[in-house]
Amino acid sequence: MQILLYIVVTILTFTIMELVTWLTHKYVMHGFLWYLHEDHHQPKYPHVFEKNDAFFVIFAIPSIILFYFGIHPNLNVLFFIGLGILLYGIAYFLIHDVLIHQRFKWFKNTKNKFLLGLRKAHKVHHKHLGKEEGECFGMLFVPKKYHEQYKK
Repeated sequence: MQILLYIVVTILTFTIMELVTWLTHKYVMHGFLWYLHEDHHQPKYPHVFEKNDAFFVIFAIPSIILFYFGIHPNLNVLFFIGLGILLYGIAYFLIHDVLIHQRFKWFKNTKNKFLLGLRKAHKVHHKHLGKEEGECFGMLFVPKKYHEQYKK
């Protein structure tokens, strides 16, 4: 029964991370930490890394801390909260950096309608080069209209 609890906690944490991401993206990245996120909104940033990549470290820290306290002194629920955050981070990397921004050319020619909808929503987000007037701050759960245009 405890394994079922750990699975539910991991999935629930993964799901909640989408809300955390949306809030962080809208109010932190497009707010007081815009100076770290701004280069991400500039066309053809000339470096391999962006200042925006610092957010990977910022989001990894709670996961690492939860892993540590989730195994000391014994395995506990904190480990699985950290696991949910880690799995979301992996999904974020694959969707955001690989699929959407093509930093790696792994899913360049996808025909998957769901993934195309995610890509479209993010491109709409990036049409704004400044921190104001943004839209589509989420990553996995975007407005339905972006998926519907690929159903035909």
